Amino acid sequence: MTFASRLTRTPRPFEPDRGREAEALLPDLAPELKALLAGTAGCSPYLGGLIGKEHAWLEQALSGSPEDALAGILADAAALPDAEIGPGLRQGKRRVALLAGLADLGGVWPLEKVTGALTDYADLATDRALKAAVARQIARRKLPGATEDDIATAGGIVALAMGKMGAHELNYSSDIDLIVLFDGDRYEGADYHEARPALVRATREMAQTLSEITSEGYVFRTDLRLRPDASVTPVCLSMDAAETYYESVGRTWERAAYVKARPCAGDIAAGEGFLGRLTPFVWRKHLDFAAIQDAHDMRLRIRAHKGLHGAITLEGHNMKLGRGGIREIEFFTQTRQIIAGGRDPSLRVRGTVEGLARLTDKGWVPETARDTLTDCYRFHREVEHRVQMIADAQTHNLPGDAEGFDRLAAFMDRDTADLRAELHQRLSTVHEVTEGFFAPQAAGDAPDLGEGAQEIVDRWRSYPALRSARAQEIFERLKPDLLSGLSKADRPREALEQFDGFLCGLPAGVQVFALFEANPQLVDLIVDIAATAPALAQYLGRNAQVFDAVIGGAFFAAWPGAGALTERLVAAMDAEDDYERKLDAARRWQKEWRFRIGVHHLRGLIDADEAGREYADLAEAVLRGLQGPVTAEFARKHGPAPGRGAAVLGMGSLGARQLSVTSDLDVIVIYDPQDQESSEGRRPLNTRAYFARLTQAFVTALTAPTAEGTLYEVDMRLRPSGRQGPVATSLGSFRSYQQDEAWTWEHMALTRARFIMGNAGLGADIEAFRQDLLATPRDAEKVLTDVSEMRRRLAEAYPAESAFATKRGAGRMQDIDLLAQTAALLAGSAAQTTPDQLAAGGAIGWLTTGEVETLTRAHGLFWRVQAASRLLTGAQLKVEELGEGAQGFLLRQAETESVEALSAELAECAEAADRIIGAALTRVPPENGGAGT
Repeated sequence: MTFASRLTRTPRPFEPDRGREAEALLPDLAPELKALLAGTAGCSPYLGGLIGKEHAWLEQALSGSPEDALAGILADAAALPDAEIGPGLRQGKRRVALLAGLADLGGVWPLEKVTGALTDYADLATDRALKAAVARQIARRKLPGATEDDIATAGGIVALAMGKMGAHELNYSSDIDLIVLFDGDRYEGADYHEARPALVRATREMAQTLSEITSEGYVFRTDLRLRPDASVTPVCLSMDAAETYYESVGRTWERAAYVKARPCAGDIAAGEGFLGRLTPFVWRKHLDFAAIQDAHDMRLRIRAHKGLHGAITLEGHNMKLGRGGIREIEFFTQTRQIIAGGRDPSLRVRGTVEGLARLTDKGWVPETARDTLTDCYRFHREVEHRVQMIADAQTHNLPGDAEGFDRLAAFMDRDTADLRAELHQRLSTVHEVTEGFFAPQAAGDAPDLGEGAQEIVDRWRSYPALRSARAQEIFERLKPDLLSGLSKADRPREALEQFDGFLCGLPAGVQVFALFEANPQLVDLIVDIAATAPALAQYLGRNAQVFDAVIGGAFFAAWPGAGALTERLVAAMDAEDDYERKLDAARRWQKEWRFRIGVHHLRGLIDADEAGREYADLAEAVLRGLQGPVTAEFARKHGPAPGRGAAVLGMGSLGARQLSVTSDLDVIVIYDPQDQESSEGRRPLNTRAYFARLTQAFVTALTAPTAEGTLYEVDMRLRPSGRQGPVATSLGSFRSYQQDEAWTWEHMALTRARFIMGNAGLGADIEAFRQDLLATPRDAEKVLTDVSEMRRRLAEAYPAESAFATKRGAGRMQDIDLLAQTAALLAGSAAQTTPDQLAAGGAIGWLTTGEVETLTRAHGLFWRVQAASRLLTGAQLKVEELGEGAQGFLLRQAETESVEALSAELAECAEAADRIIGAALTRVPPENGGAGT
């Protein structure tokens, strides 16, 4: 049957113009298919982009059956030459994503077929990437005794698909969880030690092929951290080593993970053998009711770690990890499986829905619970897929505002109110069913503070950090002082809850309590943080090692500056001899300094402006510090950088040296090959490919989650041509683009550009060009017209979220920044900060002295409130949810007496700034022939 004949539904276009554009690309399709494309593109910018990019292929695919189209994608991927693996797999991923999305949205495929198609492609992509990587090692004679015949079994490597990939249930925008092992029996004696590093390299190359982001997208984000003891083991380890680990220290969560494990790539037979030998670890011979408590603990830790405990609130609710979410159903199912699966092999299935059915057949789950959870699971996954389809984002969160819910409802062809009601009802139902199993004796939230506080204190012994007798012994001695300190907080119950979140997040071990006992000032510090800044308390629970910095002696010393910070980071990384360990060292180091800035800000040792500059210094030091290891690792493979190499420019807030604790980094990369066509190394690359891949390596070093977390999110959309342009731009192309093609907003963005790292001479040349370009006379009326249009679009797209909004909305930070950049452009000023740019507008007579003062004051207030809110909560400010201590800090930062006064002052500043901005954009500066002010 053809695609069109099987359609049962279509989404409504949320953005009709996008829908009409997509519909026009394929005018010869049947009307129902055109409606599907219009609705899809009108709801999802991501899928709309794929329709535009793949419309020629899509026309052919839609003329037949979706099954035939999928078979063609898989066949093309299987036939790819090794030299074309990366681009070919990325193209295949685009097509399978588009096909699965349309089949899902059109009701052509059920959930299992959609997730199965995504998983089938993930399996094939992993297998092709792995075998191509092994083939390269064999060709280089790095695998002793291996020949081309061994490529078929990847030289003994097997990739085990874990989680949803293992269960054939991949999300629409999921990463893939893999454990990569090798069969050590294939290599004996010295051959074993020679083969192991080659197999590790092959695994890394496979992961890079799948994860690398180019202008053509990526294949799959790949996570290898589920392997045994991931923080210290290589990405590929022997099966013997893995078996030894699981037999000796394997934990319940790892048992649960292996319920879904299956070999998906490489030596499938060896993988099946390994899973067979692991059966006693996963499936205990006796009924394992202890797994219930372990699973319950896992659920509580996940909620606390992610900040997902509490009543169900639809805005921003996490459909995977939140209350009543997908993970609840999966835990409910897997826990029963590992309880009884040792005695009943029929329960050893990977799929969640199939697992519920088997459990009901064997009397472990009532039919009503099976039907309810199965129905909710499919509904939850459909919602999760729609959320992820909108922008190909690895998110599980429901929209955070009304517009987002309207878009989601249109995507599901539902009424918004009905969708919200059904979401709340289903989430509540899942929570009731699953919570009754995991915690049947759990009581509701008690209104009495004393009783509720005791319940919190009573559960502390169940937390990982307090499992050992030694930890409990020390903590019992500390508890009186802790509780006494918490009781003196402005709101003791809130402080206790925040401390509970911190304690819940701590890993097993007694070190942190020993630190507390030996350093009483740490108790005061954690009480202060728990009573004031929930986000900082949660951060501490996940990163307790930062306490080492507090007792290091220099925690309250003067700020050293970006140069000294860079030297210290380089020294910390030089102490490690492995590239990945250097990246981990950088992450640990950055956490300590970021924590230091937050504590100094919280305790009033620095103000918001100083904190902004210090966060910017820290980011600059990280970028500079990583330069050496990243370029050295890249040069080892591809040779030194051609010509003068590259320069990294900080843009936006980084360029203006005003970051908050949660800021990402806006950067662009410019290189100068000096007529050198390629690098000179073992695997030379042409200059464009060299700097593109070097940039990606640098971005990966910043963003990749290692055992120590990530450093920063990186945004490169301000580069020439935005997302469509190359990630690295040559100096000549950059100059040409800026002089001949750039839009007004791109020149405005350039007013904040600042050389951060790279070749100093190249950086100086770029800065000279920037200043010359900004000083070039321009048509002031056109600039003002363009800016007015930009302002209108921003106002429509990003209205103020609340009375306490600081960034978006008329007359707020984004609006003032827009005017400041306009002032710099009209004045031909090289200034990079908002106050200096506004002053430049005053210097040419475009803004009056009073207007500059009003705008500068308003921007300063908005920044102080934003910096405080990011530190307190890590998110958009919701004053009503802040504790008294947090509100006190906020008011001190804003220099106001009450929340009501702050709200009024914010509104007053925004209104005044809005009037000034609106008026300024209607007048031409006197020096450009305007009427003057």
